Amino acid sequence: MIFADTHTHPYDTAFDADREEVLQRALDAGVTKWIFPAIDSTYYQKQLECYNKHSANAFMTIGLHPTSVGANWREELHFVEEKLKGSPNNPDGTMPGTPRYYAIGEIGLDGYWSREFMKEQMEVFSAQIDMAQEYNLPIIIHERSATDEMFRVLDEHVFGQSGNSHKIRGVFHAFSGSAETFERICKYGEFKAGIGGVVTYKNAGVAKTLENIPLDSILLETDSPWLTPVPFRGKRNESSYIPYIAARLSQIKGCSIEDIAGRTTENAEELFGI
Repeated sequence: MIFADTHTHPYDTAFDADREEVLQRALDAGVTKWIFPAIDSTYYQKQLECYNKHSANAFMTIGLHPTSVGANWREELHFVEEKLKGSPNNPDGTMPGTPRYYAIGEIGLDGYWSREFMKEQMEVFSAQIDMAQEYNLPIIIHERSATDEMFRVLDEHVFGQSGNSHKIRGVFHAFSGSAETFERICKYGEFKAGIGGVVTYKNAGVAKTLENIPLDSILLETDSPWLTPVPFRGKRNESSYIPYIAARLSQIKGCSIEDIAGRTTENAEELFGI
Protein backbone atom coordinates (compact mmCIF):
# COMPACT_ATOMS: atom_id res chain seq x y z
CA MET A 1 0.00 0.00 0.00
CA ILE A 2 1.12 3.51 -0.82
CA PHE A 3 -0.01 6.50 1.26
CA ALA A 4 0.36 10.27 1.01
CA ASP A 5 0.72 12.49 4.08
CA THR A 6 -0.70 15.75 2.79
CA HIS A 7 0.26 17.83 5.83
CA THR A 8 3.49 17.19 7.75
CA HIS A 9 6.20 19.38 9.28
CA PRO A 10 9.31 17.15 9.58
CA TYR A 11 11.47 20.26 9.38
CA ASP A 12 10.16 21.35 12.80
CA THR A 13 12.64 21.45 15.71
CA ALA A 14 10.75 18.55 17.30
CA PHE A 15 12.57 16.30 14.81
CA ASP A 16 16.08 17.75 15.09
CA ALA A 17 17.43 14.75 17.01
CA ASP A 18 16.15 11.98 14.72
CA ARG A 19 14.71 13.49 11.51
CA GLU A 20 16.24 10.92 9.16
CA GLU A 21 15.04 7.98 11.24
CA VAL A 22 11.53 9.46 11.35
CA LEU A 23 11.37 9.89 7.58
CA GLN A 24 12.76 6.40 6.98
CA ARG A 25 10.00 5.00 9.20
CA ALA A 26 7.48 6.81 7.01
CA LEU A 27 8.89 5.17 3.89
CA ASP A 28 8.92 1.78 5.61
CA ALA A 29 5.22 2.28 6.42
CA GLY A 30 4.42 3.00 2.76
CA VAL A 31 3.98 6.74 3.29
CA THR A 32 5.96 7.85 0.26
CA LYS A 33 4.56 11.30 -0.60
CA TRP A 34 4.81 14.20 1.85
CA ILE A 35 3.40 17.70 1.48
CA PHE A 36 5.40 20.23 3.50
CA PRO A 37 3.09 23.14 4.45
CA ALA A 38 4.83 26.46 5.01
CA ILE A 39 4.60 28.62 8.15
CA ASP A 40 6.62 31.82 7.64
CA SER A 41 10.03 33.10 6.58
CA THR A 42 11.74 31.99 9.81
CA TYR A 43 10.93 28.34 9.02
CA TYR A 44 11.62 28.51 5.32
CA GLN A 45 15.29 27.54 5.28
CA LYS A 46 14.77 24.41 7.36
CA GLN A 47 11.75 23.49 5.25
CA LEU A 48 13.85 23.89 2.08
CA GLU A 49 16.81 21.93 3.47
CA CYS A 50 14.54 19.03 4.43
CA TYR A 51 12.92 19.12 1.00
CA ASN A 52 16.27 19.21 -0.83
CA LYS A 53 17.44 16.12 1.06
CA HIS A 54 14.23 14.21 0.26
CA SER A 55 13.06 15.68 -3.04
CA ALA A 56 12.05 12.26 -4.37
CA ASN A 57 9.26 12.11 -1.79
CA ALA A 58 8.68 15.67 -0.56
CA PHE A 59 6.69 18.51 -2.12
CA MET A 60 7.12 22.14 -1.10
CA THR A 61 4.46 24.75 -0.48
CA ILE A 62 4.76 28.46 0.25
CA GLY A 63 2.53 30.65 2.36
CA LEU A 64 2.04 32.65 5.54
CA HIS A 65 0.35 30.85 8.43
CA PRO A 66 -2.33 32.94 10.18
CA THR A 67 -0.67 32.67 13.60
CA SER A 68 2.43 34.25 12.03
CA VAL A 69 0.49 37.34 10.94
CA GLY A 70 1.72 40.14 13.19
CA ALA A 71 3.13 43.64 13.03
CA ASN A 72 5.49 42.63 10.19
CA TRP A 73 2.77 40.96 8.09
CA ARG A 74 3.55 43.05 5.00
CA GLU A 75 7.17 41.90 4.98
CA GLU A 76 6.12 38.28 5.45
CA LEU A 77 3.57 38.50 2.65
CA HIS A 78 6.19 40.10 0.39
CA PHE A 79 8.49 37.13 1.16
CA VAL A 80 5.82 34.74 -0.16
CA GLU A 81 5.29 36.87 -3.27
CA GLU A 82 8.99 37.02 -4.06
CA LYS A 83 9.48 33.28 -3.65
CA LEU A 84 6.66 32.60 -6.07
CA LYS A 85 7.98 35.11 -8.59
CA GLY A 86 11.43 33.49 -8.53
CA SER A 87 10.19 29.90 -8.67
CA PRO A 88 9.65 27.50 -11.60
CA ASN A 89 5.91 28.15 -11.09
CA ASN A 90 6.58 31.46 -12.83
CA PRO A 91 7.74 31.07 -16.47
CA ASP A 92 9.99 34.08 -15.87
CA GLY A 93 11.27 32.86 -12.50
CA THR A 94 14.98 33.42 -12.14
CA MET A 95 15.78 32.83 -8.44
CA PRO A 96 18.46 30.09 -8.22
CA GLY A 97 17.70 27.33 -5.74
CA THR A 98 14.02 28.13 -5.51
CA PRO A 99 11.90 24.96 -5.82
CA ARG A 100 8.56 24.43 -7.47
CA TYR A 101 5.65 24.93 -5.09
CA TYR A 102 2.64 22.62 -5.16
CA ALA A 103 0.22 24.70 -3.07
CA ILE A 104 -0.23 27.98 -1.24
CA GLY A 105 -0.45 27.09 2.41
CA GLU A 106 -1.01 26.74 5.03
CA ILE A 107 -3.08 29.90 5.00
CA GLY A 108 -6.31 31.01 6.62
CA LEU A 109 -7.53 32.40 9.92
CA ASP A 110 -6.90 31.63 13.58
CA GLY A 111 -8.82 33.36 16.34
CA TYR A 112 -7.99 30.78 18.99
CA TRP A 113 -4.60 32.05 20.10
CA SER A 114 -5.25 35.75 19.46
CA ARG A 115 -7.66 38.01 17.61
CA GLU A 116 -5.37 41.06 17.77
CA PHE A 117 -4.51 40.87 14.06
CA MET A 118 -7.73 39.31 12.76
CA LYS A 119 -8.31 42.11 10.25
CA GLU A 120 -4.78 41.66 8.93
CA GLN A 121 -5.22 37.88 8.87
CA MET A 122 -8.25 38.32 6.63
CA GLU A 123 -6.32 40.61 4.29
CA VAL A 124 -3.38 38.17 4.14
CA PHE A 125 -5.72 35.24 3.53
CA SER A 126 -7.43 37.01 0.64
CA ALA A 127 -4.10 38.10 -0.88
CA GLN A 128 -2.82 34.53 -0.83
CA ILE A 129 -5.97 33.25 -2.50
CA ASP A 130 -5.16 35.77 -5.24
CA MET A 131 -1.68 34.25 -5.53
CA ALA A 132 -3.13 30.75 -5.77
CA GLN A 133 -5.35 31.83 -8.64
CA GLU A 134 -2.52 33.66 -10.38
CA TYR A 135 -0.25 30.61 -10.24
CA ASN A 136 -3.05 28.02 -10.62
CA LEU A 137 -2.28 26.35 -7.29
CA PRO A 138 -4.50 24.74 -4.66
CA ILE A 139 -4.70 26.25 -1.18
CA ILE A 140 -4.29 24.59 2.22
CA ILE A 141 -6.73 26.25 4.64
CA HIS A 142 -6.13 26.48 8.38
CA GLU A 143 -9.16 27.73 10.33
CA ARG A 144 -9.64 27.83 14.07
CA SER A 145 -12.21 29.87 15.98
CA ALA A 146 -12.79 32.11 12.95
CA THR A 147 -15.42 30.31 10.88
CA ASP A 148 -17.59 33.37 10.21
CA GLU A 149 -14.59 35.43 9.12
CA MET A 150 -13.36 32.62 6.88
CA PHE A 151 -16.67 32.40 5.05
CA ARG A 152 -16.75 36.19 4.73
CA VAL A 153 -13.36 36.20 3.00
CA LEU A 154 -14.32 33.31 0.74
CA ASP A 155 -17.68 34.88 -0.14
CA GLU A 156 -16.12 38.22 -1.04
CA HIS A 157 -13.18 36.70 -2.85
CA VAL A 158 -14.77 33.85 -4.76
CA PHE A 159 -18.13 35.36 -5.65
CA GLY A 160 -17.21 39.04 -5.45
CA GLN A 161 -19.39 42.10 -5.74
CA SER A 162 -20.38 41.31 -9.33
CA GLY A 163 -21.79 37.92 -8.44
CA ASN A 164 -19.45 36.22 -10.92
CA SER A 165 -17.97 33.01 -9.56
CA HIS A 166 -14.17 32.64 -9.34
CA LYS A 167 -13.84 29.08 -8.04
CA ILE A 168 -10.76 27.89 -6.19
CA ARG A 169 -9.52 24.47 -5.07
CA GLY A 170 -7.74 23.07 -2.08
CA VAL A 171 -7.97 21.21 1.21
CA PHE A 172 -9.54 22.19 4.50
CA HIS A 173 -6.75 21.11 6.85
CA ALA A 174 -7.64 19.26 10.09
CA PHE A 175 -11.30 19.24 9.19
CA SER A 176 -13.56 18.73 12.21
CA GLY A 177 -16.81 20.39 11.16
CA SER A 178 -20.17 19.07 10.09
CA ALA A 179 -21.13 17.60 6.73
CA GLU A 180 -23.15 20.78 6.17
CA THR A 181 -20.06 22.92 6.77
CA PHE A 182 -18.07 20.85 4.28
CA GLU A 183 -20.88 21.13 1.75
CA ARG A 184 -20.76 24.91 2.12
CA ILE A 185 -16.98 24.91 1.63
CA CYS A 186 -17.39 22.97 -1.61
CA LYS A 187 -19.51 25.79 -3.04
CA TYR A 188 -16.27 27.75 -3.40
CA GLY A 189 -14.67 25.15 -5.63
CA GLU A 190 -13.08 21.71 -5.53
CA PHE A 191 -12.22 21.07 -1.89
CA LYS A 192 -11.06 18.06 0.09
CA ALA A 193 -11.32 17.37 3.81
CA GLY A 194 -7.94 16.79 5.46
CA ILE A 195 -8.39 14.00 8.01
CA GLY A 196 -5.79 13.29 10.67
CA GLY A 197 -5.30 11.77 14.09
CA VAL A 198 -8.36 13.37 15.65
CA VAL A 199 -10.58 10.84 13.85
CA THR A 200 -9.07 8.10 16.06
CA TYR A 201 -10.02 9.85 19.32
CA LYS A 202 -12.88 8.52 21.43
CA ASN A 203 -16.14 10.35 20.69
CA ALA A 204 -14.56 12.35 17.86
CA GLY A 205 -17.47 14.11 16.14
CA VAL A 206 -15.72 14.09 12.77
CA ALA A 207 -16.08 10.30 12.63
CA LYS A 208 -19.85 10.68 12.30
CA THR A 209 -19.43 13.51 9.79
CA LEU A 210 -17.24 11.33 7.56
CA GLU A 211 -20.10 8.91 7.03
CA ASN A 212 -21.62 11.64 4.83
CA ILE A 213 -18.46 12.81 3.03
CA PRO A 214 -17.49 10.73 -0.03
CA LEU A 215 -14.07 9.10 -0.09
CA ASP A 216 -13.27 11.05 -3.25
CA SER A 217 -13.29 14.18 -1.07
CA ILE A 218 -10.89 12.97 1.64
CA LEU A 219 -7.13 13.35 2.12
CA LEU A 220 -5.00 11.79 4.85
CA GLU A 221 -2.68 13.96 6.93
CA THR A 222 -0.81 13.88 10.23
CA ASP A 223 0.04 17.54 10.95
CA SER A 224 3.11 16.04 12.60
CA PRO A 225 4.50 16.68 15.13
CA TRP A 226 1.00 17.53 16.43
CA LEU A 227 -2.42 15.78 16.63
CA THR A 228 -1.02 12.30 17.18
CA PRO A 229 -3.46 9.42 16.56
CA VAL A 230 -4.38 6.65 18.97
CA PRO A 231 -2.52 4.52 20.13
CA PHE A 232 0.30 7.08 20.29
CA ARG A 233 -1.74 10.05 21.54
CA GLY A 234 0.29 12.22 23.91
CA LYS A 235 3.53 11.54 22.04
CA ARG A 236 5.11 13.30 19.07
CA ASN A 237 3.32 12.61 15.81
CA GLU A 238 5.05 11.44 12.62
CA SER A 239 4.14 10.42 9.08
CA SER A 240 4.58 6.70 9.74
CA TYR A 241 1.33 6.85 11.75
CA ILE A 242 -0.79 7.52 8.64
CA PRO A 243 -1.86 3.83 8.43
CA TYR A 244 -3.53 4.14 11.85
CA ILE A 245 -5.61 7.04 10.55
CA ALA A 246 -6.40 5.05 7.40
CA ALA A 247 -7.45 2.03 9.46
CA ARG A 248 -9.96 4.10 11.43
CA LEU A 249 -11.29 5.63 8.23
CA SER A 250 -11.71 2.16 6.73
CA GLN A 251 -13.89 1.22 9.71
CA ILE A 252 -16.05 4.31 9.24
CA LYS A 253 -16.39 3.77 5.50
CA GLY A 254 -16.82 0.02 5.68
CA CYS A 255 -14.11 -0.71 3.15
CA SER A 256 -10.59 -2.12 3.15
CA ILE A 257 -7.55 -0.12 4.21
CA GLU A 258 -6.20 -0.84 0.72
CA ASP A 259 -9.18 1.05 -0.72
CA ILE A 260 -8.50 3.97 1.65
CA ALA A 261 -4.81 4.06 0.69
CA GLY A 262 -5.50 3.93 -3.02
CA ARG A 263 -8.28 6.49 -3.18
CA THR A 264 -6.78 9.06 -0.79
CA THR A 265 -3.40 8.86 -2.53
CA GLU A 266 -5.09 9.41 -5.90
CA ASN A 267 -6.97 12.36 -4.40
CA ALA A 268 -3.67 13.89 -3.26
CA GLU A 269 -2.03 13.29 -6.64
CA GLU A 270 -4.94 14.93 -8.47
CA LEU A 271 -5.27 17.95 -6.19
CA PHE A 272 -1.57 18.81 -5.84
CA GLY A 273 -0.35 17.50 -9.20
CA ILE A 274 2.23 15.24 -7.59
